[in-house]
Amino acid sequence: MAHSISFLRRPITTSNSGWINGFIGVLIFSGSMPATRVAVLALSPLFVTVARATIAGLLALGLLLVFKEKRPSRAHLFSLVIVSIGVVIGFPLLSALALQYVTSAHSIVFLGMLPLTTAIFGVMRGGERPHPAFWIFSVIGSLLVVGFAIAQGLSASPIGDILMLLAVILCGLGYAEGAKLSKTLGGWQVISWALVLSLPLMAPLVFFLVPAQLSSIDSSAWFGLAYVSVFSMLIGFIFWYKGLAQGGIAAVGQLQLLQPFFGLALAATLLHEQVSVGMLGITIGVILCVAASKKFAK
Repeated sequence: MAHSISFLRRPITTSNSGWINGFIGVLIFSGSMPATRVAVLALSPLFVTVARATIAGLLALGLLLVFKEKRPSRAHLFSLVIVSIGVVIGFPLLSALALQYVTSAHSIVFLGMLPLTTAIFGVMRGGERPHPAFWIFSVIGSLLVVGFAIAQGLSASPIGDILMLLAVILCGLGYAEGAKLSKTLGGWQVISWALVLSLPLMAPLVFFLVPAQLSSIDSSAWFGLAYVSVFSMLIGFIFWYKGLAQGGIAAVGQLQLLQPFFGLALAATLLHEQVSVGMLGITIGVILCVAASKKFAK
């Protein structure tokens, strides 16, 4: 137990550990969209959202009790609410709804904008004044995503694309606010308290939204739900926020640029979804724009 506590509490003096933890976090997050896609094929998006938040919230509550963490101050509550709305409720719900209309490979292209939205909210919340080139690359990246959606036939599934855009915006807000709060509250504590904060709302809804015939649900759907509950919603954030605290938010945050590549690979190998050359090209273009905009963020 002492070793576990030291792993979560011990201050880090090297940036290499930050990059390693951040990379592990990105790898875990990369499986979120394919796992969610599998889950919503048999379970309702609302149930997946409340179930994953409830399961992760109960685990987070256990961690906080075991390590005897102090309650956050009132000054932290507003930021925790934003984190909860962004990454506990908003992104999981909107992305799950979107995956009823689009494939996980299609949705992963939108995730190419996540580092950009995180940077934008980081600028807004931190009061920084980025170089004008930052906004140029931001607009180019956004236009690439919108152009891709139109080229794929926006009229066929406008709801899915709109939901994914909203999901990415809320997730970027939650990432930026959580990264800011982790400087004072601690990395893993941020997501844990955000999850616990959502429990009074999410836990009761599980009983109202639970499927009538649980035995008819395919095992792959339960596996998808288990993954997004334990790994995407909790463990991934432990590594991710720990990495940000160790190696720096701006530096380690660049690792998010790898997530679309890992996600597309998982969608192609596990779900056998087709990843077109155009889809991969647009993803690369968005990532290049995000990388350039992040360079001018400060």
